This record gives sequence, C-alpha cells and structure tokens, in this order.
Amino acid sequence: MMTTATAMPLPARKPLGQRLLGFNLLTALILAVVGYWIGHLIGGAVHAPSIKYYSTEAGYNDISVFLGYLGGVIGFLTGLGFANYPVRRMLGHPPDLPGHAEVNEPGLWKYLRLSTDHKVVSLQYLAGIGIFFFVGGLNAMLIRTELLSPTTHVFGPNQYLTLVGLHGSMMMGMMTSGILGPFANWVVPTMIGTRRMAFPRLEALTFWLLMSAGVVLITTIFFGGFQTGWTGYEPLSDQGTAGFDAYVGFFALVGMSMTLLGLNLMVTIITMRAPGMTWSRLPIFVWAVFATCVLMVIATPMLIAVLLMGAMDRTVQTAFFEPGNGGSAQLYQNLFWFFGHPEVYILAIPGFGIVLELLPVFTRKPLWGYRTGIAGMLGVALLSFFVWQHHLFVSGINADLRPFYMLSTEMISLPTGFTFLCVMGTLWRGRIRLTVPMLFCMGWAFNFLFGGISGVFLSDVPSDVTTHGSFFSMAHFHYTIMGGLVFTFFAAIYYWGPKMTGLKFSERLGKWHFWLLFIAFNSTFGPLFALGFMGMPRRVVTYPLNLQGLNVWVSISAYFIAISMLIFLWNVVQSLVFKREPAEANPWQSKSAEWQLPTPVPAYDFIEWPDIGPDPYPYGEPVEDYSGAPAPVGGAA
Repeated sequence: MMTTATAMPLPARKPLGQRLLGFNLLTALILAVVGYWIGHLIGGAVHAPSIKYYSTEAGYNDISVFLGYLGGVIGFLTGLGFANYPVRRMLGHPPDLPGHAEVNEPGLWKYLRLSTDHKVVSLQYLAGIGIFFFVGGLNAMLIRTELLSPTTHVFGPNQYLTLVGLHGSMMMGMMTSGILGPFANWVVPTMIGTRRMAFPRLEALTFWLLMSAGVVLITTIFFGGFQTGWTGYEPLSDQGTAGFDAYVGFFALVGMSMTLLGLNLMVTIITMRAPGMTWSRLPIFVWAVFATCVLMVIATPMLIAVLLMGAMDRTVQTAFFEPGNGGSAQLYQNLFWFFGHPEVYILAIPGFGIVLELLPVFTRKPLWGYRTGIAGMLGVALLSFFVWQHHLFVSGINADLRPFYMLSTEMISLPTGFTFLCVMGTLWRGRIRLTVPMLFCMGWAFNFLFGGISGVFLSDVPSDVTTHGSFFSMAHFHYTIMGGLVFTFFAAIYYWGPKMTGLKFSERLGKWHFWLLFIAFNSTFGPLFALGFMGMPRRVVTYPLNLQGLNVWVSISAYFIAISMLIFLWNVVQSLVFKREPAEANPWQSKSAEWQLPTPVPAYDFIEWPDIGPDPYPYGEPVEDYSGAPAPVGGAA
C-alpha cells in the first residue's frame, strides 16, 4: 500500500513584473552576456609572444575565448540564483530550497528558473535535451544532403567537417544525460520511496551546466568551427582555430554535469531508500541507473582532465600532446578513450534498464532472471574499463597488447548477452501487449542485436584494420547507440510521459512514429555496412562515383527519420498544448511504486514511508485480464 501526499492548493500567481525582476532565465541570459564580455576583456588584455592571436584588432586569442566562456557560465548561473544560497548562509540566514514550494504554481514560469523539485528538474531536462537533440538531428540532415553527390558541394569541405563535429559532439555530449536527466531524476526517488534527491541544488546545477554546454558548442560556428570530429584528436586540435575552444568548453561542462549527476544519483540510491527497500528489491531500472552512475563518477573526470591538458597546450604553451615538443598524441588517445568507451555504456546501460523495467508490465509476468540482469549490467560496467585500446588497433600500439584488448572487448558481449537472455526469458509465453512503449522496446532488441553482432568485426584486430574509420564503423555505432539509446528514450517518454506531465499522448501518432522511425532507421544505417566494406571512409566529403546510388538511398531514408521525428513533435504539441487530455493515474496497470502515486504527483511525493513488497515485479498472481478472460499463460495482471 502506497501512502502519498495530498495535493497542495495552487499559490497565487505573482505579477509579471515581479517575476521578471527576480532570478530567472532572463536575468541569467543578461548576466551571461556581461560575464562573457568581462572575461573576454581580461583575456584580450593578456599579451605574450607565445599566444596565438586570431584577430589582433579584436584582441581574440584562446585565453580571451576561454575566459569569456568561463565568465559567461558564471554569470548565467549567478543570474539563475545559484549564488544566493551560499551568500545567504554566510549572512546567517536559515537554509531553504528555492523553487520547491512553488512546484504547484500554474503555468510554465517555474520551468524557467532554478528549481529544487526533482519532478520540475526532470521536465526541464526533457525539454532542454529535446531541443539540442533536434539541433543535432538537423546537422545530420545537412550531412546527408552534402553526401547526395560525390562532387557537387553544398557546404564545402571545412563546413562539412564542422557539421560532422557538431552533430557527433552534440549527440554524444547531450544524450549522455538523455535517460538519467529526464527519467532517472524523476523516477528513482519515487521508485525507492523518497521525497527528493540527496542534493537538490546539485540536481538543478547539473541541468543548467548541460544547457550552458549546448550553447557554448553552438557558438563554435562564430569562430570558424572545428574540423576534428567529436573525438578532438591531438595534435590536429591544437592547430585548430578558436572554434575548437568551444569544443573544449562544451565537453568540460558536460563532464562536470555528468560527474555531479552520477554522484547525486548514487548517493540517493545508497542512502535514501525507504525501509524495506533492500538491494535485492530495487527495481531493475534503479540498478541500471546505479551501474551507469559508477561509470560516470569514475570515467568522466578523465575527460575533464584531458580537456584541461589540451586547453593548457592551447593557452599557456604546455606540450602534453605536441610530439614536436616532447608530448605524445597517443597519450591523448589513451586518456580520451579511457573515458570514451565507458561513455558508450553510459549511453547504453540505461536503455537496458528501461527495456527490462517495461517488459514485465507489457507481458504481465515477472521479470525473468532479475539477478542475471543485474550481473549483466554490472559486468558491462566493469569490463568497459578494459577495452578502450581497441580504438587504437590501427594507431601503432604495441602489438603484444592487441590480443588482450581483443579478448576483453569480445568478452564484454557475455554480460551484454545476459540482458538479452532476460529479455527473451521475459517475452517467452508472456501476454504481450504491443503498446507504443512496448514497440520501442522490441525495436531496441532488434537494433541492438545487429549493433552487437557488427561490433565483433571491430573488436577483432584483422577485420578492424579493414573496417576501422569506415562507414561500417559508423553503422555499428548508430545501431548500438541510436538503435539502443534513442529507441529506449522514446519508450520512456511514451511510458512515463503521462505520469510526468499528467497528460495523455496519442497512441495512433505514437505507432506512426515508431514504424516510420524503425523502418527508416534500418533503411538508413543498414546500407552503411555495405558502404564501409566497399571502402567509403568517414568524415570525407568526396567519394567514388560508384557509391552514389547507395548514398542517395541512405540520404532519402534519413529524411524519413526526420519526418518520423516531426510526427513525434506534433504528437507532443497536440497532446500537451491543444488537446490536453488528462492521463489516468495508472494507464499501464503497472505495479511499480511511481504508478501508485496520484496524477499529477504532489510536490512532496510521500507523507510517510511507503510499504515495500518482497518482489519488485509481482505479476505472477493469476487474475483476470482486462477483457475479463482468464490469463492462460504467463500469469497475469
């Protein structure tokens, strides 16, 4: 039995003038511009013979750009009110939680300022990441437009490389928090029976740091872009223009956001579980979040460190990665991929958790292999730290190291296979309901299977020498990440969206969205395997004429992916803006804790500790199904 808080009365809406003059997004943007200007002036005043100037008249150099970004971010966070709490505490005022008491305030204003309510922050994450997701998708469409012809250029080589770098960086940076930001922040506290996150202000900070990072990356177009792709390999990056400073600032902010987000969620799960919520009773999604947070906290600081070293090479003339001055380009690759390959599983493991969390609901039977699934996710997290050098198979690493990293990379398929065993075992003889969330889960199983099989070619040294850096590698990556993360991202939106927003989505438009996306996705990235075997490299704007037919097919298919996203966008706008049909409290008849709360969920989720049952997935009891007929197989309701 779940005990919840009663709904609080709606507070009176403050006059517009009072809201605009406070600490909010408008104030933050104004102070961000002021902060950037001050930082740029300070950096531009620094003169030394060793500094590389991009415009002497304007005073632009790497120091001015970096300090401008730093000042802009500090001003932005100050304008939101992040400095208020420490200042008030130093002045002797009691602690408070800004924005928490106003969670029931009507309208959108509460989403445009600092809030410490995990439900508000989650929706802020969902909207913010969604915006940058569509920006990254637009870059992908521009890339495919350029590749319609092997000779006629729409943007040109330099602009094409910048588009590739923007697309890869935007997707890899923003979508690392694509599941944990919107869904873990919302679902984990309600699943484990607590009212809030362990560090509410830190939760809000992770979101606004991520949004700052997205804006910083977009500004690279004003400084000439960057031509290194999303990996930013040295020493090529050190030779880049000021546009690469935006890359460094972007991933540094993303790294800080990821580390703090992972730390906050870990502490919440470890210390704030309701009485009776033992580790063996945690929902499988919470286990997936915990495994992901371990990767975030351990691997992401390496990204911050390598970016700091690269920034020092660009500003104060250190030589960490400059071979001509005693540095090592391979040092950069090792440090970057020590973060970069666990990053792949930071993207993938939350998807595992979503699929395993949803399958019992839509098969009406207990999760098969609960402990096996946990072992699989923790095994993937552990082994991900022993595989990074397969990215260096063609970079001249010691040949004696290749067998170990080939073996460790192939071994990671074992714990990944545990997840598939749990999926297949749960589907077996289940009473499957093909709702929109279930369709996206099934799509994940198909896509991720192809991504895993194609990964064997890249983990094996002889075949990797042929396929590394080709479109085959890009196809594998998109099947693993887009086919895994993005499909589960939409499964989570359609599943938890009604509880998070209190409004119902169109089932018909959701199914149109899924089928068009699923078909177009496979039609886009399936042929890339063939293009890779035929010798088409990544990040190259020209290609042999005999490959044009397949490239045109891929580009047209990619446009249909864009159409499917527009269908989703229309579904969101229609459901949340025009129709606004209230959602049921538990439309999926789920037995997990978050669905036992009323809709909309009160500001303080629980007034007392909830009762915790012995089994997180008690779907085995024989009861009548929704049509009134007894459940013949797989138990029931």
